[in-house]
Amino acid sequence: MTDLSVQLAPAHISGLPLANPVMVAAGTFGYGIEYAELIDIQKLGAIVCKGTTLNPRDGNPQPRLAETSFGVLNSIGLQNIGIEAVIKEKAPIWARWQVPVIVNIAGNTIQEYVKIASRLEGVKGISGLEVNISCPNITYGGIEFGTEPRAAAEVTKAIKDVTSLPVIVKLSPNVTDITRIAIAVSDAGADAITLINTLRGMAIDITNRKPVLGNIYGGLSGHAIKAAALYMVYEVAGAVRIPIIGCGGITSAEDALEFIMAGATAVQIGTANLANPAAPLIVLDGIKEFLEREGIAKLSDIIGIARK
Repeated sequence: MTDLSVQLAPAHISGLPLANPVMVAAGTFGYGIEYAELIDIQKLGAIVCKGTTLNPRDGNPQPRLAETSFGVLNSIGLQNIGIEAVIKEKAPIWARWQVPVIVNIAGNTIQEYVKIASRLEGVKGISGLEVNISCPNITYGGIEFGTEPRAAAEVTKAIKDVTSLPVIVKLSPNVTDITRIAIAVSDAGADAITLINTLRGMAIDITNRKPVLGNIYGGLSGHAIKAAALYMVYEVAGAVRIPIIGCGGITSAEDALEFIMAGATAVQIGTANLANPAAPLIVLDGIKEFLEREGIAKLSDIIGIARK
């Protein structure tokens, strides 16, 4: 029988074991509850809920989504119900599930991240935290935490100091050298890294002579960014020893397998969910079929195999 299981936090006291490597990315799967009526979410490796902030947020002005030739531009602006509503309304449902739920958190100061992580401590139904550091750091004059190694390390360590949950840090690709950021958060105690968040982009309506998105620019996701994401996973896998979760333009089992062979322990399906809610399960079935066809008993046998 093919063993698809993976461990996302091998150095953590409680670990973060997944039955398989297929996760869903933050912001593309709601809180999982919405999709539970459409697919068997319990077959997934893990669910990452939409980005959660200390207080509820209305998000950016409309329009917030724009299709491109090979992907999607989004400028949601972290619209969400806030941490207290997540604890009260969502976590009790997650606690009844078999599939692990990881809460994606975001803040504008280290103190906000710390408060969110502290509130989630001991809450049943939550298996880990994914830290979105593609947020403007008000204390540092508005730069993103994820664009400067020192800031990335500081927020990672601050969260690790107040939580017993595994901590995954999601890195921004909008940097000169993502490997430096990865090393910094790894040294600061991150249990795993997600690569990558969206690339900055925009579109212009030539009829109306103005940007399509209400916020002018947004994050580009979808198949258009796959090659860039795969390259960054490959590079970072050679620089850190903690697990990497590959994310960016994965729409098929073949895409997912490329990321795994490049060094990713698991993968996240994002934009593909918006077109087909069953996309993660199709990817999962394809990975299993590949391993069986190739006579590979354990998924772990091919993690990083393209690097050898």
